[in-house]
Amino acid sequence: MPTLRLPDIDLHYECTGEGPPLLLIHGLGSSTRDWEHQVPHFARRYRVICADMRGHGRSHKPPGPYSIARFAADTAVLLQALKTGPAHVVGISMGGMIAFQLAVDAPELVRSLAIVNSGPELVPRGWKMRLQIMQRRLILRWIGMRKLGVVLSERLLPGPELAVQRKTFVERWAENDPRAYRDAFDALIGWSVADRIGEIRCPTLVVAADQDYTPVAAKQAYVQKMPDAELVVIPDARHAVTAERPEAFNTMLTRFLERVEAAA
Repeated sequence: MPTLRLPDIDLHYECTGEGPPLLLIHGLGSSTRDWEHQVPHFARRYRVICADMRGHGRSHKPPGPYSIARFAADTAVLLQALKTGPAHVVGISMGGMIAFQLAVDAPELVRSLAIVNSGPELVPRGWKMRLQIMQRRLILRWIGMRKLGVVLSERLLPGPELAVQRKTFVERWAENDPRAYRDAFDALIGWSVADRIGEIRCPTLVVAADQDYTPVAAKQAYVQKMPDAELVVIPDARHAVTAERPEAFNTMLTRFLERVEAAA
């Protein structure tokens, strides 16, 4: 397994295909495996790079605290070590946060940005968001990772046609180290680069599932603050859109990347 030795961890990563570099950043509690519907598709034209963020997958899981800035710094070191030049960067959920952080901290490494069901901050505002955060922490403490995986799978991947995906989701989710997951979850709360997204000059695609946790309007609001960003909506889809609606997502991202490549 290819690994990158960082000062405090070994970071697992995978490279597939040849062509312009395309970096895929997974979400909280996920890993490189959850890009399985994207890697074969995009590896036909791109050098697809996936990494397990610290605390996830096959990367080391040192004690926290973790931070989005630390995840982004790890990612920057990986891109520099691979000598890729600027990469197309795609991030879902927590991965979108990391992508935002990378774009403002190391813009020279980012050729284009695709943010999937994510945003430039996660600052609790109002009782509803605070209650959701409290509920997640209580679930982790009292019912464990597997049961949380069952709950999430039913919410993210509903319907009998997605039974196989739900089973896979639960099995993979149960492999998470509970302490590392809590440290990564805590890294999200209070994070923000919302006051810096106007600095991002690269072409940016924001992908919103119409039934995501946060409304489409919230994504439209921050898109309007970015100089070269567009919003696209995938209907009848939820947070895990890359697994629930992979064909629609892959088509949308392919068109965006082709436009960016053609304009170069």
